Amino acid sequence: MVILPVLRGNYPAKVDEKGRVKIPAAFLEALREYGNKFYVTSENGDYVRVYPMKIWSEIEEKLARLSSHNRTKQRFLTRTNYYGQIVELDGQGRILVPSILRESAQMRGDVDVLGNLTYLQIWNHTRFLDNLKASPITDDDEKTLDDLGI
Repeated sequence: MVILPVLRGNYPAKVDEKGRVKIPAAFLEALREYGNKFYVTSENGDYVRVYPMKIWSEIEEKLARLSSHNRTKQRFLTRTNYYGQIVELDGQGRILVPSILRESAQMRGDVDVLGNLTYLQIWNHTRFLDNLKASPITDDDEKTLDDLGI
């Protein structure tokens, strides 16, 4: 059984004038274990998701098993393809955020790079704080976590 590196925590970063994000050192070693190609996308354009291609390929395999008429599959693929592109990690540990997604997610200046176990989320810092305040953990969330023993 292969144990994949886990991505966790929040590390600040900056987006440069060309739309590149330097991956924080805390994530870089783990990401390099996946290779140097990533699928950079979003489901809604509010933030960026960075999937190692191995992880994204597993998602595509699951989706391929669904009917092409499955509306959820169609909506998900439409959005992730619209915002998404395959990118390579450069020699300085940076990835390019596609221009459509860069504009939509307001990827400029200070950003937060969060580990989400198998992929990264990158948020505009101000937008992230606003989202955090607007989306508190609910009683239903606490029950779900309790049911999981967390």
